Amino acid sequence: MASDLTDFDAVIFDFSGTLFRLEEDDSWMADLTDHDGEPFELHQQAELMRRMTAPVGQTVEMDAAEHHAWTNRDLDPRFHRQAYLDVLRKSGVAHEDQAVGLYERVIDPGCWSAYPDTAEVLASLKDRGIKIAVLSNIAFDIRPAFADLGVEHLVDAFVLSFEVGAIKPDPKIFEHALTALGSEPERTLMIGDSEEADGAARKVGCAFALVEPVPLAERPDGLRNALSAFGL
Repeated sequence: MASDLTDFDAVIFDFSGTLFRLEEDDSWMADLTDHDGEPFELHQQAELMRRMTAPVGQTVEMDAAEHHAWTNRDLDPRFHRQAYLDVLRKSGVAHEDQAVGLYERVIDPGCWSAYPDTAEVLASLKDRGIKIAVLSNIAFDIRPAFADLGVEHLVDAFVLSFEVGAIKPDPKIFEHALTALGSEPERTLMIGDSEEADGAARKVGCAFALVEPVPLAERPDGLRNALSAFGL
């Protein structure tokens, strides 16, 4: 059932697959080769990017030390680097310099692109007095991506796992966001692309809207639709 506009004082957005998406260009994979020295085929390139951006789940086999780094990757930049370089190595990227080059693009906010309606939605909410937070399981600062888009000033709070010491679906990270916004959970909507991670906002009393983390061109108005379904 759609909610009335007055039902919400705040909206919390996930980052990856929700407001922004990592979409590589051809140059990213141009020099990537496997253990036989062969370039990666298109489906292999797509699978690499899936493994680098999947919000939940373990994407390769891991030993205990690798699993520890993977589990804690969004709490510590050192674990993040170790975990994703392990993933690339186990996914067939033979040369460390190639893996490092790809990883550094993944953590470069300038390499992330906004969904077509991101700026419009943030501005519209701000104009109506709705508070905005961006909450992400991430180990690098994403604020420059918002600054580049010209919308950083529209975000009232950035709640990043490596800065607050909690990761979704832990209720603590949602509580951090609510406190930062000064909003009650029953008057707050969470929007994200993962039912498991972002949908856990329901456990603290927030409403939740799911968006699909499809390519930018395939989702011109996903955020607008998610908000309108709740009367926003």
